Amino acid sequence: MARSVRLDAVLIQAVIAGALSFAHLHDLAQAAHQSGWKAWAYPVSVDLLMVAAWRRLRTARRDRAAWTWFVIALSASLGANVATAGLLDLDHVPAWLRILVAGWPALAFLGGTLLVHSPTAAPASPQPVDEPAAPEVEMHRTDDPAPAVASAPELVAAPKSPAPVVPAALLDHARKIAEAHRASTGSPMPADVLSTRLQLPAPMTAAIAAQLQLT
Repeated sequence: MARSVRLDAVLIQAVIAGALSFAHLHDLAQAAHQSGWKAWAYPVSVDLLMVAAWRRLRTARRDRAAWTWFVIALSASLGANVATAGLLDLDHVPAWLRILVAGWPALAFLGGTLLVHSPTAAPASPQPVDEPAAPEVEMHRTDDPAPAVASAPELVAAPKSPAPVVPAALLDHARKIAEAHRASTGSPMPADVLSTRLQLPAPMTAAIAAQLQLT
């Protein structure tokens, strides 16, 4: 019950304050030679600009443009309230005030357009949630010997690559060189000497030496 009464009191206070501010703005605009419906449109323009700036401030507290236009609209409203309190002769409004009143629609339109179409600050990215740490496991030492670990199976030796196939023509050429060496020296030709003479890869030379039975 107390909450509902408090809300109703705030609502009534807001209606009274809005009505008085609206009437003051209307009287000032009318005194500045804005008659008819134009005098009634000025309070609406001031209040709408203030509401637009306030809504922008609710989503972006550090928006300088929103603060600027909110202060401008608030100054226009407070200025009208103070000016119509007997501090200003409404029958003889100064020229500078008539200029301000006449230029207000363009200023309010500019402020409203900037507030509506200016981009707002991007929302901050959510912080990553730290994953819970894994529970620590206590290790207890016991006197029992550790179970024997089965020995790993012995590595199987990789199969040897097959001996290269020696072409018959190359084998005949090597045999002639070996026989010529035996005829000139009287001893079999060593395998390393044959390898030097043929200039072949080691596997091929070894295969030829095996077939010719060279040492």
